[in-house]
Amino acid sequence: MNDETRPPANEEPTDHLSAGGGGWLILALLVVVLALLIDRYRSPAERPVIPRGDLSDVEKTQIEIFNEASPSVVHITTSSLQQLSDFSVTERPEGTGTGFIWSEDGYIVTNFHVVRPSVKTGGHMFVTLADNASYNAEIVGYEPAYDVAVLKIDVGNRRLKTIPLGTSSDLQVGQNVYAIGSPFGLDQTLTTGVISGLGRELESETGRIFDVIQTDAAINPGNSGGPLLDSAGRLIGVNTAIYSPSGASSGVGFAVPVDAVTRAVPDLIDYGVNRRPVLGIDPFTDSQFNMLKRYEGFPVLKGVLVQSVVEGMGAAAAGMRGTRIEPGDAQIGDLIIGINDRPITDSVSLDDELDRYKPGDKVIVTVWRDGMQVQLEVVLQSASNR
Repeated sequence: MNDETRPPANEEPTDHLSAGGGGWLILALLVVVLALLIDRYRSPAERPVIPRGDLSDVEKTQIEIFNEASPSVVHITTSSLQQLSDFSVTERPEGTGTGFIWSEDGYIVTNFHVVRPSVKTGGHMFVTLADNASYNAEIVGYEPAYDVAVLKIDVGNRRLKTIPLGTSSDLQVGQNVYAIGSPFGLDQTLTTGVISGLGRELESETGRIFDVIQTDAAINPGNSGGPLLDSAGRLIGVNTAIYSPSGASSGVGFAVPVDAVTRAVPDLIDYGVNRRPVLGIDPFTDSQFNMLKRYEGFPVLKGVLVQSVVEGMGAAAAGMRGTRIEPGDAQIGDLIIGINDRPITDSVSLDDELDRYKPGDKVIVTVWRDGMQVQLEVVLQSASNR
């Protein structure tokens, strides 16, 4: 073959390179498309998780208090019986509240106003424990003067966990407090705050309650009957009411002091009524009396100042006087300074002294009246007679 009929020396290599270059181009395009698709459908990049640091001492305290006390807090639901026009009876749900375990054999303490509709109409009461075990409850007794009621549930051989008892006579404004309850039916809810005031007087659904604790811990409907605890996890009060036109927490809540509860509950369990002997007076709280001493020219005396006298009780029959304070005019009542020659210096000493007696006993009460000591013979009556 002569040179004219041979293919050019570089023709075959040129065709081979052209085919190979097109393959690489297609491959490159596929890679780009795939990368775009992956980027389009890829999940957003995860944000880094920051490990939790150590809890503060305050947080640790709150957690410990809740974990220790919450097994002793119960949820209470009630119903009432309603008479219909056709003489039939229907059962109607009344609401919910909170209570706490008083004794390991099933005695429960709550507010009287929580169970009052059931008690008055013969409705039913149910107690649900922290582990969701539910029991029918029976009323044991109640004391409207303290807005306290005792229920009983049959737990068989089970032993329930109780809350340690504290005292309320030594409380101070500013102390941290913790409330556990069932606001709006949300059981096992913890709220925190401080003691905002002491010695308050409260008009409740069941009457006037004296020497009440004020707190800014959130107390909402459903918290009633739950425990108010101090920073040691001790029971110092029973949450009972809020001050709020809307019905929701406004930072002003109230609790019955535990000292009043511990005086009433044993009698309610043993007798169904509060048999503790009383004079039949409504006294000023110690803090109120101390304020009055500053402005009303009191002599430097210690004792319990009578605010009012309960009609039909022993103090009224003995002629004891209450206090009347009006703008520009003050008639100071009797100041109790002794019972049977034992000194009375404050409300605690008065309660302690009365605990030495029983209803029906006669005692000689020494009062300071118009600048002199006067002795009155008072027949003690049961607190349930008020």
